Amino acid sequence: MPIRAVLFDCDGVLVDSEPATFALLHEEFTRHGLDMSMEQMEHAFLGGTIEGCAEKARSLGADLPENWPDLYYETLYERLRQGTPLMPGIAALLDRLDAAGISYAVGSNGRLAKMEATLGQHPQVQAKLAGRLFSGQESVGAPKPAPDLYLHCANVLSVDAQDCVVIEDSATGAQAARAAGMRCLGYAPHGPTQGLIDAGAEIFSDMADVPALIGLGPNANPPAPSR
Repeated sequence: MPIRAVLFDCDGVLVDSEPATFALLHEEFTRHGLDMSMEQMEHAFLGGTIEGCAEKARSLGADLPENWPDLYYETLYERLRQGTPLMPGIAALLDRLDAAGISYAVGSNGRLAKMEATLGQHPQVQAKLAGRLFSGQESVGAPKPAPDLYLHCANVLSVDAQDCVVIEDSATGAQAARAAGMRCLGYAPHGPTQGLIDAGAEIFSDMADVPALIGLGPNANPPAPSR
């Protein structure tokens, strides 16, 4: 079946926001009595909501105040606004989808304000996504791994689930795609993770590979050979 829509996660797929996110999580959890390595944290918290991270951290011994998620977000947004790059190849991929007439939307477990803080630094990309940014917490009230967010994206685009491809970097997001009945491409620029594999994602490492993976073939306008 031809692909009619591509649904993107945001953090770690569209924007390189996860280093700042996890660095701050590590600072905060350590300050509140939970000492974990970055590798342990990524395994435990990647793809979740901050509220979910707080609940799990408390269960592991962190002494977080009740209003900690709001305090965390306030500091995180300030850091992200200092500079959050796009993931390599995203702008070119969106242009390629536009040229092929393929719709797209974004489904993130993060808040809409977080997407504004990161994507707002890239107005050309943000303009392409206007009206197509959705939060699992705020848009549907059911964050991933529930399928609701990606089903909502497909519904807004008037595309059936089986005609969508999801691009994710976390097992939580890949599980949501599978639960929604959607094919999932697992973005792993630093090498495949077992969580993505176990969730049934098709692993790739370069956004330039996506057109071929979804059946678009080579770039319609390849660069002219250098002389």
